[in-house]
Order: sequence, then C-alpha cells, then structure tokens
Amino acid sequence: MDVSAYRPRTVVSGGPLELVVLWGGFPLLGAGAGWLLAAATGWLARLPWVPFGDLVEWLDRLPEPQATLGTVGVGVLAGLVIAGIGTAERLIVTVDAAQVQLRRADDNRTIARVDARVVFLADKHLVLLDADGAELVRESTDLSAAHLAAAFRAHGWGWADGDPHLSAYRLWVPDLPGLPAGADALLRARERAIQRDRRDDARELRRELGRVGVVLRDEGGRQYWRLTTGAVGPERPTSAEREADGR
Repeated sequence: MDVSAYRPRTVVSGGPLELVVLWGGFPLLGAGAGWLLAAATGWLARLPWVPFGDLVEWLDRLPEPQATLGTVGVGVLAGLVIAGIGTAERLIVTVDAAQVQLRRADDNRTIARVDARVVFLADKHLVLLDADGAELVRESTDLSAAHLAAAFRAHGWGWADGDPHLSAYRLWVPDLPGLPAGADALLRARERAIQRDRRDDARELRRELGRVGVVLRDEGGRQYWRLTTGAVGPERPTSAEREADGR
C-alpha cells in the first residue's frame, strides 16, 4: 500500500520569517539609507563628480528636520515597494500524492504526478521533466533544496539530486548538425536576447525550443542543448535530392 497517498499536502515556502524580513527589514534599510543621505548631503554637494548633483544640492538647501524626515520617508517607501515586489515574486510549492501546485503572484500552475517522471533543482530553478525528458516546469526559486526534496519524496514523487540528463547536453555552436529544423535560428535569436539582457524574450524562445524537442541549460553566458526522446531530428535529404547532389 502506498502510504504517501494518505499524507496531508506539504507546503514549501519562505515562511513567516521571509515575510518579516521583507516587510520589516527592507523598510528599515530604506529608512537608514534615507537618514544617511540627509546627513551626508552637505559633504556630497561639494563633490563635483557625485551623480544627481542638482538633487543633492536641493536636498542640502532644505531646512531641518524636513530634509531628514523627507529622505527617511522616501527610503521607507522604497523599502515597501521592494518588499511588495519580493512578496509577489516568492514561489510557494504545494505538493501531495496527486499533483504539485506552483504559485507566484497571480500565476498558478498545477502539474499532475502522472505527467512528471523526475523533479530536481538546477541553477536555482525547480524543474519537472516528463517521461520524454521534456520540461514541464522550470521555475526560479531560492527555496531550500532539502525542504523541497523532503516534500516531493514524502508524497512519492521521483526526486533527483541533480539533472539526470546532464551528460547529454552539448555546447551550441551556430550551424551545428543534429538539431531539429528551425532550432538553430531560435538559438541564434535567444543568444542575441541574452546578450541584450532581454529576459522575457529569452524565456519565450526557450519555450519555443521546447516545442521542437530542444531542452536548454545556460552556463557562463553559453547555451547547452539536448533533445527529448520524442524530438524530431534534423531534416534529411530525400533519395532524389541525394542523387541530384551526387551523394
């Protein structure tokens, strides 16, 4: 009997401490930065190379305590904005014997256990692969590897301590043979997106490559690739084309 089917679901998140750090720590840091700025405006205003020199001079001319209160208030507000962004971007993973739910801000994704063959962490990303080795999910996360492993294993999921296909990846070089039709053009476009720091474009191109059976791994600004089991290989010439080419 599979006892994992009767276990209550497990939630893995940063917990209350993470929220305390976000909503308490960042506003305090912002307040401290604002106070230091107010205290140093006189010195900074005398430096010819300081950035935003006009703003610093304006702050230096403000009367006290208005100047200090204003900069501290702006610092607290900036800390609250950062805390809000951090809260929205935190990943919450809920696992049971039948499915896993990945929640981030307004984005909820649910993957059934029957669809996933293996789960692991790679380069601070939670990855779920199907039976063909294709990526079902790749979500960035700072969650504890030990906590994630314990949660998935407790419910009978196939957790791995690393990418089981790591040895299958090959460094991408333009015009390298072995890729499905159209994949080389997508990899070229993704390389340009990475170089220009267009993360959304790079993410979308990764998804497009996944649709043609190419799985990627980034390392040191370079792209490494492998094929899924069901991927269609490179287009081969027909017998008529080979005869015309004298092959």
